[in-house]
Amino acid sequence: MIRLSARSFSIAALVAFSLPVSQNLAQTQVPAAPAQTAPVPAAPAPAAPPVFPKPDPANFTATSPTTQTVNDFLEANWGYDENRMWQVQAILKTAAPGVSKVLVLIGDKTGKQKPSVLGFFVMPDGKHIITGDQVISFGDHPFADTRAIMQEQANGPYRGSASKDFEIVEFADFQCPHCKEAQPNMDKLVADFPQARIVFQYDPIASIHPQSVRAAEYGVCVTKLGGSTAFFQFASAVFDGQDGLSTPDGATLTLNSSVTKAGLDPAKVDACAATPETKAVVDASVKLASDVGVNEVPTLAVNGRELPANIPYDVLKKIIDFQAKRDGVTR
Repeated sequence: MIRLSARSFSIAALVAFSLPVSQNLAQTQVPAAPAQTAPVPAAPAPAAPPVFPKPDPANFTATSPTTQTVNDFLEANWGYDENRMWQVQAILKTAAPGVSKVLVLIGDKTGKQKPSVLGFFVMPDGKHIITGDQVISFGDHPFADTRAIMQEQANGPYRGSASKDFEIVEFADFQCPHCKEAQPNMDKLVADFPQARIVFQYDPIASIHPQSVRAAEYGVCVTKLGGSTAFFQFASAVFDGQDGLSTPDGATLTLNSSVTKAGLDPAKVDACAATPETKAVVDASVKLASDVGVNEVPTLAVNGRELPANIPYDVLKKIIDFQAKRDGVTR
């Protein structure tokens, strides 16, 4: 569920799908060959990687960033894709002091996709870029600052390791259909990455999901009274009964039933949910999402790297494996 207008550059969809081609080879009668046949056209040549033009030194007028820094940044974002290729084509001064314009040629090693051009502006601090309408962290380790913030502030219920060395933080809204659809991915991540700490952070969007804040407050209290194990039992039940959150009365029934399934007393959870302390926990989680630039749910922060939680699982796992290796995490 999109909170603003678009996903960030680092989580742009970069996936191409192919379908097998089948042919029906059966036939009952074979017509006679004509006396003269037309020449059989040659098979098309196999697709080849694009050949980028040699960069012109005259197009590198800015002293910062360096080509190496740009390449390191792109490797951090795109290195998981073995078919992705790129070439830094220009790093130009602009009229704005300290702001540089970077142009990058992007290609596909299989030759199946046409090359394209990416352009972005590097800010004077050297730590951020502007691409489209997004401000994105930049540098050879672009996710490090967000990772540090998560390690300090992402204190929601969790599954897996107690260590925060490898942390996958899920920002979700109990009333968001896309968040519900992402839960099978989350369960697979728990099984495939037992060394990870997989954290749930509340990010309700009250403007479009009126019962999401209340559901989050119940989640806080379930965790307080029953721990993380009770929370994930509760969360699973709430997502399963998500349609019941469409009205206030339905939400009461759904949330109380989910609390009971988690082995807790609905009256005690309801009383806890009404306290200012509980509201403060939810507000802090929403602020954390805003502070690190999460603008849609469900979003994962994998050691600070943000990406959608509901992309195809094989792609999600591939990116997480790549990020774990970059951060020295062993499986």
